[in-house]
Amino acid sequence: RPGGDDAYAIVATTAPLPDLLDARDAIRRMGATAIVAAPRVVAAADERRRRSAALRQATFGLRRSRPDLSASRPPAGWLVLAFIAVFGLFAGAFMVSPGAAVVAVLLAMALPFVGVVVVRCAALLAVALPATRAGPDSPPIPDDELPIYTVLVPLYDEADVVPGLVASLSKLDYPAAKLDLVLVLEEADVATKLALLGGSLPPNLSVSVVPDGKPRTKPRALNYAIQFARGDFIVVYDAEDRPEPDQLRKAIAAFRTGPINLACVQARLNLYNPKDGWIARQFTIEYSALFDAILPALAWLRLPVPLGGTSNHFPRALLDAVGGWDPYNVTEDADLGIRLARLGYVTDVLDSTTWEEAPVTWVQWKPQRTRWLKGWYQTWLVHMRHPFRLLRELGLRQTIGFHLFLGGIILSTLVHPLFYVMMAWIYFTADTSFELPRAFDGWLLWAISGGTLLAGYFSAVAVGVVASWRRGNGLVLSALQMPLCWLLVSVAAYRALWQLWKDPFLWEKTAHGRSKTTHTTSQG
Repeated sequence: RPGGDDAYAIVATTAPLPDLLDARDAIRRMGATAIVAAPRVVAAADERRRRSAALRQATFGLRRSRPDLSASRPPAGWLVLAFIAVFGLFAGAFMVSPGAAVVAVLLAMALPFVGVVVVRCAALLAVALPATRAGPDSPPIPDDELPIYTVLVPLYDEADVVPGLVASLSKLDYPAAKLDLVLVLEEADVATKLALLGGSLPPNLSVSVVPDGKPRTKPRALNYAIQFARGDFIVVYDAEDRPEPDQLRKAIAAFRTGPINLACVQARLNLYNPKDGWIARQFTIEYSALFDAILPALAWLRLPVPLGGTSNHFPRALLDAVGGWDPYNVTEDADLGIRLARLGYVTDVLDSTTWEEAPVTWVQWKPQRTRWLKGWYQTWLVHMRHPFRLLRELGLRQTIGFHLFLGGIILSTLVHPLFYVMMAWIYFTADTSFELPRAFDGWLLWAISGGTLLAGYFSAVAVGVVASWRRGNGLVLSALQMPLCWLLVSVAAYRALWQLWKDPFLWEKTAHGRSKTTHTTSQG
């Protein structure tokens, strides 16, 4: 670094050690200080020097550069007023004409179901069309042409899975000298630090320790660690992830052959432990439907793709340019996917699988699903701060896609149990408490409400069956039970809504290492 009394330079080289020592001695004879150290030691020293500035950037960078896209700010005032006005309108209508109000509420509740059904039908079409499936394999890229690749793995309270994680990362098919493996730890996480100290780590694996502070979230940790990453490309894995060994090579090939505005390739996620119980089976079916059908359909239609929480591959320079992740959004991946679309970039789905561990108990499943839904609420509210700006940046077609998928799923999880409540209320009390409008009397109202539920159920089961059949996981019959899981999702949805009000930045940690099944390379 030129200038100043503390001027220094860091030189990375693969020269033999004797040559390095000769160069060091020559520099010292010129009156300067020269130190030869392993890359891990140099990186740690550089991180200590820059940590305060890096932490400020990680926590406040997006909020300073694009405050309108940061979940740190409360929802737009007009949205709050709109929700109050709609609620007041329905309440007033019920006092004036109860029957008409009930019909209006049922029709309003049907809209999000219709949106989700449209997306699922598009997914069924996408998996059926050859154009949306993986094309021919690209010729292998020689090792000397491969760029440096940084693998970021944020960890918190993950001591139990460290050995399997290190073993999985060691199997990645990529030149070791060009593979920058970084485990990102929280300063307060003593247990995981001790687990790492007790194991043997590969020479190209380093540990980045994020200074303690708020919000203590995965995106804040990623924003901090990426500032010290060496790679031209970045991928994020979770602690329990087991990516297919050739995934990095496939991602580089996808970027080389993809469109110029390709910002991210999302690998397909699936679960290796569906035999661990009913919740694990349903979770596996959901993952198969989402990553093998729905997200490929959104990418095929060039609609905004809310990314999965792991196995997202990015060019480093682009990720820096768009502001990284939002540290205040607890589903930072989905938010980043929408932001990329707003900035004119596209996302593709990579024909490579990362295997994860499905939650096996309600105690595991509940906080994970709550956090997902809370983050999706945050994402929709953030991007709806300025709806006309959103429309201008996305265009009409992509804006409709954004609302059909993200908005549709959010609302459908909330209104699903209300459908049963309203239908039961109408059935038992309508004849005595109020009169329905003539046009909706009798069978028509039941056809609309029942048909909406059946369409939602049928489309979900159809996508789950097709995705499970194509994945070959033996869960086709279990996919018929998906509607039962919807009621559990609604419980998590209302829990997420409460947390959004009381503790919006709380990151509920999912416990890993509870599976009875061990991942094997034969899967996928």
